[in-house]
Amino acid sequence: MTSTKHDTGSTPGAARAARPPRAIAAQVVAETLWRGRLLDRVLEDALAGLVDRRRAALIQEMCYGTLRWAVKLRGVTDLLLSRPLNKKDRDVLALLMVGLYQLMHMDVKIHAAVNETVAAADALGKPWAKNLINACLRGYLRRRADIEENLQRDPETAYNHPAWLLEKLRQAWPAEWERIVQANDQHAPMGLRVNLRRNTRRQYQAALEAAGIAATTVPETDCGLRLDAPQPVAALPGFIDGSVSVQDTAAQLAAIWLDTLPGQRVLDACAAPGGKTAHILERTPALAELIAVDIDPGRLELIRESLERLGLEASLVQADAAAKPGWWDGRPFDRVLVDAPCSATGVIRRHPDIKAHRSPAQVSAAVRTQSRILARLWPLLRRGGKLLYVTCSVLPEENERQMVAFLEHHPDAREVAIGGAATASHRFGRPRPVGLQILPGDHDMDGFYYACIEKD
Repeated sequence: MTSTKHDTGSTPGAARAARPPRAIAAQVVAETLWRGRLLDRVLEDALAGLVDRRRAALIQEMCYGTLRWAVKLRGVTDLLLSRPLNKKDRDVLALLMVGLYQLMHMDVKIHAAVNETVAAADALGKPWAKNLINACLRGYLRRRADIEENLQRDPETAYNHPAWLLEKLRQAWPAEWERIVQANDQHAPMGLRVNLRRNTRRQYQAALEAAGIAATTVPETDCGLRLDAPQPVAALPGFIDGSVSVQDTAAQLAAIWLDTLPGQRVLDACAAPGGKTAHILERTPALAELIAVDIDPGRLELIRESLERLGLEASLVQADAAAKPGWWDGRPFDRVLVDAPCSATGVIRRHPDIKAHRSPAQVSAAVRTQSRILARLWPLLRRGGKLLYVTCSVLPEENERQMVAFLEHHPDAREVAIGGAATASHRFGRPRPVGLQILPGDHDMDGFYYACIEKD
């Protein structure tokens, strides 16, 4: 598409590259916090066309960091501003938050953090805000001790989580909630899943070492590695050729605990973006068929791209797993993976905007959707077949309570031990009334819930 505003020969990428990183970060934060967009997608758009990796890394750090500490940063801005800013000036508020994040959490020289943040107001088209931002940032530096003490008086700003979520975590995990909160505000490690059809884990770790990338073996799976420092996927040896994928250790357990066997027919429901789909096929290449269902055509394309990179095949179906399965041919499945839509409260450290996007009403809606999905898919499972229910949530209503209710209403369902009768697999999780809960930070994993049920 052409536009007269590019008549000078400039390109969107070039124009973006000329803008101050802090202005770009402020707009990403504003889009995420107040327009409800996902941080990953907004940031991807913002970084498109940027070839300077250091510049892109700085923008990414400021965006993720500001969103990670947004609750506390908003508390600071409330103390610094004499009156709230208008809605039309939320980009200015976001820029102020970006500046505060630099002062509070980044290894940036104070004068650079203040001066560059102030100057970025021009790029937002709001030069009037320069004096305001300068006064607030310098006011924070003068009053830092008093401000920090004030923040500790309010649980929201003290723990950097919305009050409703703090309350749910306290109720669900009275002895663990503070550790969960702390884990949520940490940087998530970069986990890898080695494709064992292409190489052994030891061989791939050696390839990483040869490339100057340090990684440690993850004992909870036979294919997992954890990088000492995050890397661009393009830097990973053999990534393009399908030798490895990026996936957290807790998510890798799904394909392992689904316990597929050659010749079986498998359904992967709510399958996008396809990491678990691919892992199932890597582990059991001789399946009779794997059908991956997802409601979103765009996310279904992500599965297609992942399978193509890895040289794998599956039948992809666009459908709502909570609706009547008009796509089903009547032949039962031996295994069903329900990677249920949920609050994602177990992966906040990886997606910090979850704290801004979730609400109690959304959690309740997710619970209802999960129940409908289970009810729709259970008839598709053959007798003796197994259904593995998975969420990346730490909230009981989405996890063990959901499974308890399902078992009460389905006399032909019974729980089976995850990973077989052995309990060794549970050494890094917490057995629940039904299923197993992994909390954020357990063995440096994301928070996931698993339950396996068999049809009598």
